[in-house]
Amino acid sequence: MLGRLNHVAIAVPDLVRASEVYRAMLGAQVSAPQAEPAHGVTVVFVELPNTKIELLQPLGENSPIKAFLEKNPAGGIHHVCYEVADILAARDHLKAQGARVLGDGNPKTGAHGNPVLFLHPKDFCGTLVELEQS
Repeated sequence: MLGRLNHVAIAVPDLVRASEVYRAMLGAQVSAPQAEPAHGVTVVFVELPNTKIELLQPLGENSPIKAFLEKNPAGGIHHVCYEVADILAARDHLKAQGARVLGDGNPKTGAHGNPVLFLHPKDFCGTLVELEQS
């Protein structure tokens, strides 16, 4: 069911500073900031030859990563995103196996314009998992 690793997301308290660390220290190509109000974050993508790193900063007081950064003030790995061919089939299969889909269970449009879902970290070895339809 799983396709390739789409990205690893890192929550950061300062998106400009984090972008500069990747750009200046690691020589990475970093995208322009992109506000994602439906997800409560502003993101940039660090392009790698085989995947991406997504840097996330809270957008607004109701951001789902605000509490994460309160517990981890320096930031840290927030989630991993895997590609799936059919997000609804993947959701239905996972729910039948007992996995919990976060939110209302319906896909939302992600930062790449594709449908995404998030899966409860307690069901996946303590890791928040995002599925993105490829």
